[in-house]
Amino acid sequence: MVRLGAMSKRRESPAAPAPVAHAAFRPLYEQIRILLTQSLVAGEWKPGDAIPSEMELAARYQVSQGTVRKAIDELASDHILVRRQGKGTFVASHQEPSYQFRFLRVIPDSGEKVTPDSVLVELRRGRAEPGVARALRVRAGSPVHIIKRLLTFDGRPLILDEIVLAASQFPGLSVARLEGFHGSIYSFYESAYQVRMIRAEERLRAMAADRFSADLLRVQAGTPLLCVDRIAFTYGDKPVEWRRGLCVTEGFSYFNELS
Repeated sequence: MVRLGAMSKRRESPAAPAPVAHAAFRPLYEQIRILLTQSLVAGEWKPGDAIPSEMELAARYQVSQGTVRKAIDELASDHILVRRQGKGTFVASHQEPSYQFRFLRVIPDSGEKVTPDSVLVELRRGRAEPGVARALRVRAGSPVHIIKRLLTFDGRPLILDEIVLAASQFPGLSVARLEGFHGSIYSFYESAYQVRMIRAEERLRAMAADRFSADLLRVQAGTPLLCVDRIAFTYGDKPVEWRRGLCVTEGFSYFNELS
């Protein structure tokens, strides 16, 4: 059990993560949210797993069920947990159809829902350039995997992605493993490496297609493209993926709902 009046003490379980400094100054439900997140970081519950009931968690942390419920509501609103009526609360997973392409923001202007196909262009080892190293919080020059792939919609190439991953976090990554997996790349990270992406930061700008991207996207060199730079994070706000997507926008738009 964890007594929240003294969160500077460690939980009894040796596998449990260390409490957050100054957590006693946070609202009680926020302290529970932090402890639940620490359990996710420690791997106590994997994507797709059911977490304990609100009653069990209330007893574990010695708080009311209402406090636990509010903490779970916060995590559910962030798409970290998902409630299923009559079944309980589960760790959200990119294996679920509704989550597979949650981070994909380029959609047809018609509003039609389409599922992209991924075509691997290249996988190679490289060294982290300074800007990418800063984004991934690794040393410049560290070994990285560099993935280039096309996303196509009904056979039409729309997005050319360059993806950089720290090699230390994705050992054994190979063309065979990538091409043998059917699903989104975030589903692949989760299934093959137990790494779940929970949020991303993106920067958008215009860029002219160079010869390489123009050939793959089937446009003229110099065609304006939407350039989307992304850093994607897993639990504990740890950056895992740097990505640059070059997007053709004829008939497609970047769509983001703000609230």
